[in-house]
Amino acid sequence: MTFADNQSFQHQKARSTCKEGSRRRWLKQTTLAGLAAGTAGGLLKPDQLASQDVETSGADSKRRPNPIAVSTYSYWRYREDSKLTIEECIDLAADAGFDAVEVLHVQMTDESPAALQRIKQRAFRNGLSLCGMSTHQSFVSPDAAERQKNIDHTIHCIELAYAMGIPTIRVNTGRWGTSGSFDELMANKGIEPTLEGYTDEQGFGWVRDGFEKCLATAEKCGVVMGLENHWGLGRTADGVLRVIREVDSPWLRATLDTGNFMEDQYEQYQKLAPEAVFVQAKTYFGGGTWYSLEIDYDRVAEILRSVDYRGYICLEFEGSEAHETAIPKSLAMLREAFA
Repeated sequence: MTFADNQSFQHQKARSTCKEGSRRRWLKQTTLAGLAAGTAGGLLKPDQLASQDVETSGADSKRRPNPIAVSTYSYWRYREDSKLTIEECIDLAADAGFDAVEVLHVQMTDESPAALQRIKQRAFRNGLSLCGMSTHQSFVSPDAAERQKNIDHTIHCIELAYAMGIPTIRVNTGRWGTSGSFDELMANKGIEPTLEGYTDEQGFGWVRDGFEKCLATAEKCGVVMGLENHWGLGRTADGVLRVIREVDSPWLRATLDTGNFMEDQYEQYQKLAPEAVFVQAKTYFGGGTWYSLEIDYDRVAEILRSVDYRGYICLEFEGSEAHETAIPKSLAMLREAFA
């Protein structure tokens, strides 16, 4: 046998040994799988094996709990005695055990690039995500200049969110403003008459146009606008869904607020849930600032699971109890419901 022949022989032997080893491993794995699938009465049939595989796979891929966030609004609630800075709220959220923080835009006292990066770093060092930013705007006005002002404001908020690495902002349709005050609006369950000489139909057109002019910036920045059920033309699920469908863009979806449906709340949750990219969960320990709602969060969780919602559940505490005691109780309740 020549050297070349010997090398060829050794190579073929090695390949044969490798194949034999692979075959033995395959036989061993197949045998173990068959034994594992067996029952006290004998091995399962092929169709039963297939069913067993599906069941095992489902058990192994248990759905993870929804991450629980908190809005900085929960620590302030527009109270004169508790307007904390965004950074202070982030620290408190980390100490309480939240997964993420939503920033209330009107609570920000500094929008400089340096301030935005300090907020971003503060969250990072606390092991928290910045998951959302809650903004205010209204496109319901016959004044084109006023509408443009709100378009510019919304674009600015999208860019702020982008700078902080925030993937979604809460947006509003806006309202007619014919209520004497917000307290009066709340006393009327968010319902107010149209401005004299105008119609809701015109209002929806202004809202659609306003959001359409924000889409290019939202897409460029990768920030989804989440239209909240928040009084005005967005007071109901049908109102929110009308705007989303007319704008027809993946950059405008829904922020579902559990505390802003004043009637048929569970039916309205069900309608809005398929479009939700963010959920704000209200609690009212100590009694609500304007009103209190009984909310069954086990039932809310079932509705959201039915549409495979896997995103953030963000606490908006709106009660009169001190946040030091109410927020931990709220977190525990939400953790249990969305486990």
